[in-house]
Amino acid sequence: MRKILIALIVGLSLMASIALAGTKNTGPAPNGMIIPEDWKDWRLISVAQRNDKNSLRAILGNNIAIDAARAGKTNPWPEGTIIAKIFWKQKTSELYKDATVPAELVHVDFIQKDSQKYASTGGWGWVRRFGLEQKDYDKPNFGLDCMGCHPKEQDYVFTRPPQLP
Repeated sequence: MRKILIALIVGLSLMASIALAGTKNTGPAPNGMIIPEDWKDWRLISVAQRNDKNSLRAILGNNIAIDAARAGKTNPWPEGTIIAKIFWKQKTSELYKDATVPAELVHVDFIQKDSQKYASTGGWGWVRRFGLEQKDYDKPNFGLDCMGCHPKEQDYVFTRPPQLP
């Protein structure tokens, strides 16, 4: 089981780098949040699968997020944390029928911890960008919509970094 988890983490990291190499939108989001251009080079925090959405996710973080995850200091996450969650539809591998692999990119979500700037949305700025073009989701009050599902008791972040040796 451990080898499968490690293989999944490594595979999703590599696919994230390859699949997102051509993404275009790196400008400010509608809420003014600036997504660092190097986000596709960030390290992996965790992976997730949602059966109800038939999707795989890789969760990446900037250096502040990585340091917090490794130190177990994620509730609350520190100021300056930025997390990217990459969503792909999932499919069965053509090469190995027992493996589930990413298919088309659906969207990438970003959250940035800045308790003062984003005080009205739980201390987090929220951004969603669709497809390889990274088209902004510009629904007004998007962050408030996110807060409706994200658990306050976990600092509004679903991701729980797995333990590493």
